[in-house]
Amino acid sequence: MSSSDFSQSFSTLTSALFSVIADSKLFTVFLLLYLIILTLNTLLITVIHQNKELHQPMNVFTCILSVNEMYGTTALLPAVMALLMSDTHETSVKWCLAQVYFLQTYASAEFCILAVMGYDRYVAICYPLHYHSIMSYSKISKLVALASLYPLILFACFYALTLNLSFCGKVLQKLYCVNIEVVKNSCSSVPYISIVGLVLIPFFVVPQLVMIVFSYMQIARVCGKLLRESRGSALKTCIPHLFSLLNYTIGLLFEVIQSRFNMNHVAVDARIFLSLYFIIIPSVANPVLYGLGTQIVRKSDFNFISLRCFPHTIPVLGAQVYFRPVCI
Repeated sequence: MSSSDFSQSFSTLTSALFSVIADSKLFTVFLLLYLIILTLNTLLITVIHQNKELHQPMNVFTCILSVNEMYGTTALLPAVMALLMSDTHETSVKWCLAQVYFLQTYASAEFCILAVMGYDRYVAICYPLHYHSIMSYSKISKLVALASLYPLILFACFYALTLNLSFCGKVLQKLYCVNIEVVKNSCSSVPYISIVGLVLIPFFVVPQLVMIVFSYMQIARVCGKLLRESRGSALKTCIPHLFSLLNYTIGLLFEVIQSRFNMNHVAVDARIFLSLYFIIIPSVANPVLYGLGTQIVRKSDFNFISLRCFPHTIPVLGAQVYFRPVCI
């Protein structure tokens, strides 16, 4: 199909939900959420970057997780806010297709990064004396590249099938664009896309799941041999990761259920919450978990903020000079 045919097939898609929920208060809520997510994740990255004591493999992966969450929320919330303020609630198909790619790669990358973080906990607890030699800068770079590029390349192969479609429908049943909803607006029946999608699901899930299950099975085996106090200290380092993993898995299950089953019988407010959970809740919770849940990072957070927002004294020629730095 030529590019001219492609452009004539469609120009915009309309979200049916916006006609029900369009509200300036909801715009304010989404704007506040977006600013909170950017602030929390940027603060966490800045604190880790500026404190050399925090330049550890797990904190590098935490920063990558924060970057991915800002990437996902930026692909979602500004577009949702723009549609809330629109009279027609229409979005261009080109942007809709781009959003499909952004959100899908965010979701896949999030799971990949969490799997890598699980592997890091396995090495730290099972091989503590060799941790830094195993998790070398070279190894960290390879793991970050794998977690970032694997979902981008894998989904691009599947995404190419959607790009080759022509679209005659104009209605989306969600607040944002997802592949299955876009495909439903195709001019022809394309069951092969669903089949290919089902075939690819194991590649999106199984390698990460195997890594996580293997890591925690080995951690459980090693912790079973430790003294009670040592076991508690080891497991405590896993708590932020386990909460992040559980939180994201719940959100992903909500998204899969909504995409695969008819949810028209569910209240609109509940459908909105469930559809946004997998991006918004982890993006708010994770920087709090890793910022406040880790003692060293928590102290660094406090020092970072206090140095910028609270008065201090410095000795000058034997006297105490009082000054107040500007918060930044």
